[in-house]
Amino acid sequence: MKLSLKEYNTLRNQILVVFLSVMIIVLLIVGIMTFHLVSALITKNAEKQIRQTAAEANGRLETLYKQIDVLTSQMVTNTEVQQLLLQVAEGHPAKFEQRQALTRTIGSFQVYSDGINSLDLYTKDYQRLYPLDETNLLTRLDKKWVEEADRAKGSMVWIGTDPRDPAYFLAIRRISLIDRWFSNGGYLLIRMNRNYFQLEVPNSSPSSGEYMVLVDRNMATISSNYDGDIGQAVRERLRLTIQDKEYIVVRQSSDLTGWTLYILTPVGSLTEGLSVLRTAIAASGGIGFFIFLVFSVFLSTLITRPVLKLIKTMRSARTGTLKPSPEMNSTVEINELTKTYNQMVDNMNELIEAIYEKELVRSHTELKALQAQIDPHFLYNTLEALYWSLQDKEEDELAELVIAMSDLFRYTIGNAHQGEWVTIRDELEHAERYMQLMKLRFGDRLTWSISAAPGCERVPIPKLMIQPLVENAVLHGVGNKKGPGSVHIRVRRADPSPKWIIEVEDDGPGIEESAVRSILRSLEQEAVVAMKGSGMAIANVNKRLRLYYDRAKIRDISIRSQAGQGTVITFEIPGGDA
Repeated sequence: MKLSLKEYNTLRNQILVVFLSVMIIVLLIVGIMTFHLVSALITKNAEKQIRQTAAEANGRLETLYKQIDVLTSQMVTNTEVQQLLLQVAEGHPAKFEQRQALTRTIGSFQVYSDGINSLDLYTKDYQRLYPLDETNLLTRLDKKWVEEADRAKGSMVWIGTDPRDPAYFLAIRRISLIDRWFSNGGYLLIRMNRNYFQLEVPNSSPSSGEYMVLVDRNMATISSNYDGDIGQAVRERLRLTIQDKEYIVVRQSSDLTGWTLYILTPVGSLTEGLSVLRTAIAASGGIGFFIFLVFSVFLSTLITRPVLKLIKTMRSARTGTLKPSPEMNSTVEINELTKTYNQMVDNMNELIEAIYEKELVRSHTELKALQAQIDPHFLYNTLEALYWSLQDKEEDELAELVIAMSDLFRYTIGNAHQGEWVTIRDELEHAERYMQLMKLRFGDRLTWSISAAPGCERVPIPKLMIQPLVENAVLHGVGNKKGPGSVHIRVRRADPSPKWIIEVEDDGPGIEESAVRSILRSLEQEAVVAMKGSGMAIANVNKRLRLYYDRAKIRDISIRSQAGQGTVITFEIPGGDA
């Protein structure tokens, strides 16, 4: 027992114990202090940023409001509008031609703002001059707003939601006659689009839990991305709880508009950076610990040279070469470390070789599984086409069908000498045979064309990459379309890239945008088995492209489709040897 203890009673171990103990204490003190100080700073900066965001959003709202205010102010002082209202005020009714001429004048102002939906011009007796009907102003809104517009003496008065259509807001301003001592000449009713005042606060979404509520001076909602009714809680508290989550409420009021903007931020989002901070402190502590460990080792002159030699050998592993360290006469610790490292190198080299072989077997097996997935799918659809084609066929025609099907199956099943690779020309001929067989089912409803750029015929490609997409185009495109349909196959070079682009297009009913997004999302997740219908073949081909060309840096299959306008499916392959 005494001899075994003496083996560990080395200078290296003594240095390690002292230095590591000091390092742990220092790291704990510095880490705790840093965490508390930085967490307080992060929370403070986050709250400051939210207030700045609210101020910026409020400034944008004021700009939108001021734009409409300035534009309508210019309109009410327009010479043509002033003269017409002055004429009416002096007892001379407006002529039809004068009212009709307002269309050009008002339209010239309205085009300068996409927020204004319409502008209505009324006399001081509440009769409408424009548009050309006899609507009374008091039938459009309550008289209290007219009285408030009179008290505002020409300033724009915000009314709020249009009682006739909630998709619009209303505002009113009195028109003062400049040539009649600024007396009341009439009113301008402004109808604005509700979405004109929609604001998106950065990072605000139902998933992030941050909300924005914009209300006018009467606490009527102008814009909100919160579905519920916050109501009294927003008006009276700095913090509130929504669905068991605590929120900080930041208010920002505008003197110009009288509106108030509320931004509700989850308290948890202000402190979510603390987990990163905690990780960073732990990582820094680990790095510091490692530095002290290495430094303590280098303090021992007895093991400096062997350690450096061992480290040099270990560094060679960075280049991907794992070599054992040569045996050396040194201390017990270094000899044991060298021995352990050499054992680790041997084990890792064996594991790397085993994993590499397993990966090759796995990839080959997966490719076989994917091809096997296509074969029964193709067989089922082809036999179904044969079933429809057999009806009302003569014996000679039936023989031709059997021969065509045998050619298709011979290509699909292949042989041991052919392998998994063919040429683009073989794939196009196979697609041609398939569509000829499908024409027996669809008749004159199906037409197709194949165009291939010169030089692509002998380009290698995995078997059954084009035909499954053609099958989709025929069955789900032409098959689901009323009337004749067409399928187009194009092969072209992706200049200036050496890659080739293959497109399969149909003019069928197309795919809904949500379905396209679902297919593309499944392609990213490699969900081949879960896909059905047209998506199964697309996912299958995309997965095989990834496996065959894992180092060629090619893009995934792309889908362009609109409902009623057909579908285009595109993929690319390298131009050189596979």
